[in-house]
Amino acid sequence: MDDQLLPDGTYDVFVVDAEDAPPDDGEGPPGTTLDLTVTSGPHKAETLLLRSTTWLGDPIDLIGMPATMTVTLGVPSVRIDH
Repeated sequence: MDDQLLPDGTYDVFVVDAEDAPPDDGEGPPGTTLDLTVTSGPHKAETLLLRSTTWLGDPIDLIGMPATMTVTLGVPSVRIDH
């Protein structure tokens, strides 16, 4: 795959693993690191490791959750589908 994460679009993903991540600056609230797998479409089975700068919840609770990832101008965002 090229330097871009995935082409712009919306992707169904599945949370394979999640961990608390320390803040980038060493201070403030933690973020969350997500290991995701695309579950449908031409990129099905591709895996991605993303880091959120905000805490998304208890990592144990996130594992196995479906989510929606949107890539806009090469920048991903993830919404956990509770």
